[in-house]
Amino acid sequence: MTFLRSLLFNVAWLSWTVICCLMFIPLLPLPKGVMKSAARLWTRGILTLARWMVGLRYEIRGLENLPADGRCIVAAKHQSAWDTFFFHGVLADPVYILKKELLRIPFVGWYMARTQQIGIDRSTGAKALKFMVRAANQAADEQRQLVIFPEGTRTPPGDSRPYKPGITALYGRLDLPVVPVALNSGLFWARQSFMKYPGTIVVEFLEPIPPGQDKRVFMKTLHERIEDACARLNREAGFTATGADASGFPAE
Repeated sequence: MTFLRSLLFNVAWLSWTVICCLMFIPLLPLPKGVMKSAARLWTRGILTLARWMVGLRYEIRGLENLPADGRCIVAAKHQSAWDTFFFHGVLADPVYILKKELLRIPFVGWYMARTQQIGIDRSTGAKALKFMVRAANQAADEQRQLVIFPEGTRTPPGDSRPYKPGITALYGRLDLPVVPVALNSGLFWARQSFMKYPGTIVVEFLEPIPPGQDKRVFMKTLHERIEDACARLNREAGFTATGADASGFPAE
């Protein structure tokens, strides 16, 4: 049954994405806010399909930790493709910091560029960091929420990779609080996995880290808060380090 539901959902959400890609073409010349609303519609469509077809829901905790003025850096754990669209449905005006190559994807890349997502060319090293900081500062001035995945890639539940220097550069040069985000999406929508499992993804916005700390202290604090909270969320869902959770589905 899980295989069949996963098959139907994968077909449905990909079909929904194609429909939206074609439907949104006339919106490209319109103001950015129109495309932002379109992105929210696309995101909510996928989340609704996941709930109806797979039984995959989500729970949000700690929204009170987001600054009232909207200006912050959201540093999130990255376990699943689910994370890449979810924040469009919950944050007021998110701007993702992502690989520049993604902006070249037909349709999807056009729409990301239109909403002024920040594409980074990692091959340019220090130049990329300078560009990222400049673009992020402009987005913060517009009261947008900067979304970055500190590990730079999807990581399976229970694993951790070194955090990239991008988050340190943003923290050190922008006078903004960093809101760590823990989640357990990889337990239900795993990296490069066809299968989608029923359950509840938990996304928790943690206590903000105020600006002005020593960079090493900041990085240690950020890493500990995110990883400790992710481990707690995994345990709540029944995840074990042996590779399967209490409900029987594999933790990929």
